[in-house]
Amino acid sequence: MQTLVVVNSGYLLLKQHSFINGLVGGAVGYTDTKFAVRGFTKAAALELAHDGIRVNSVHPGVIDTPMIHQGDTDEAVKQFAKMIPLQRVAQPEEISKAVLFLASDDSSYATGAEFVFDGGLTAQ
Repeated sequence: MQTLVVVNSGYLLLKQHSFINGLVGGAVGYTDTKFAVRGFTKAAALELAHDGIRVNSVHPGVIDTPMIHQGDTDEAVKQFAKMIPLQRVAQPEEISKAVLFLASDDSSYATGAEFVFDGGLTAQ
């Protein structure tokens, strides 16, 4: 799932709910659509820049939400967190603060960019 957010008619944000599949290889049919968001971000940024509209995408890693705690998954989440360089999953507030920054005038020179918030997982 992805979210398209328009803020004060000068900013367009594509938020990928894809974990890292839009950044690294994975299942065909799933990963390729996530990669498409990256290309769309760059194309839209170029096309809309002359109108003063910035377009960026956000690629979050694992976020501590009820979705990752369904059933008996807590131990698996703990084990997976050990593979993340920061040794933990993200808190929802960490991602929302980043999105607020990107939607603000403080990031007025950012467009066509991919912002990865995954604790360093894809840097490995």
